[in-house]
Amino acid sequence: MPFAVYVLGLAVFAQGTSEFMLSGLVSSIAADLGVSLAAAGLLTSAFAVGMVLGAPLMTLFSRTWPRRRALLFFLAVFVAVHIAGALTPSYGVLLATRFVGALANAGFWAVALTAAVSMVPDRLKGRATAVVVGGVTIACVVGVPAGAVLGERWGWRAAFWAVALVSLPAFAAILRSVPGGARGDREAAPVPVRDELRVLTGPRLRPTLLTMALVQGATFCAFSYLEPLLTRATGLGAAWVPAALALFGAGAFLGVTVAGRYAERRPTAFLTYGMVALALGWSALALTAGRPVAVLVLIPLLGLLAFGTGTALITRLLGQAAGAPTLAGASATAAFNLGAAVGPWAGGLALDAGLGHRAPVWVSAALMGLALVVAGARRAAVAVSGVRVTG
Repeated sequence: MPFAVYVLGLAVFAQGTSEFMLSGLVSSIAADLGVSLAAAGLLTSAFAVGMVLGAPLMTLFSRTWPRRRALLFFLAVFVAVHIAGALTPSYGVLLATRFVGALANAGFWAVALTAAVSMVPDRLKGRATAVVVGGVTIACVVGVPAGAVLGERWGWRAAFWAVALVSLPAFAAILRSVPGGARGDREAAPVPVRDELRVLTGPRLRPTLLTMALVQGATFCAFSYLEPLLTRATGLGAAWVPAALALFGAGAFLGVTVAGRYAERRPTAFLTYGMVALALGWSALALTAGRPVAVLVLIPLLGLLAFGTGTALITRLLGQAAGAPTLAGASATAAFNLGAAVGPWAGGLALDAGLGHRAPVWVSAALMGLALVVAGARRAAVAVSGVRVTG
């Protein structure tokens, strides 16, 4: 495996840490900048909105760029906005840096996945993709809890500085190890954008995209307010927050692994069981939020279910969108992050309404119920049309 592939995984690790680390920092950000918890939660939504918009736009924007130049450009912007975020005393500026950082993150992802697979033979393409994507799950296990520890000891700004510093070795390594030429010779001629958009906007994909957004909305709604839930509803000390985040990340890593091995064998059953279990799991967390042992048991289980089901949905989408090889991944990223934007916003509304710190978890359960309705409606429509559903 080329060293450059691992370098891309390192950069994705830093970016994944940035995307998820605010779940352990919302209280300190809110207190330092003089804003509400809901406003601090919107920083996660701003990042997600940037990913939603950036996934397709940056994919198209970078189609003709030499890969090394594109990767360095997006990573440089990502580092710069994190330095700006660490320095600013303004909530508005911090919100803007989250959005711009997400655009850069989306652009980096658009290039990194294709760059990784272009540097290896066919037999290693799956492994190369796993190395890059694995950066996100490792961020959940290591980076996010580490960010929470830094935030607890030295303030939330230290976590932003850490993300910028971790990105610098990746920048230097990309400069030295990633080929600097144009698009790889191994790639097939790109499908016209109009043809890809026709595939992505077809009736078969819309329910899958909506279901994916709802599932991720449920995940990020609860995850974004996990820290105040633990410290104010469960009664755990702040020192427990990094441990709980690590448990969620470990569950997420296991969920991705399980989905990769078993989801394609019985995809419809895997998704159905996973979504039902998530609806029940978020409800159980809301009901037992005052019991520390129950909460610490449920958190890794919910991480496993959320990321396992999410991975299976991405696999289904990519299979359905084979006619859109360039934008299929971008649409999956957009749907994923649409949920990541709407979820914290909806949870913030529940908090602002005075419904208590368990309210975002109840919103997550409701979003999963809606996802089950959408998925069930799709299957019913297909059954009525006489088309056999294979997953």
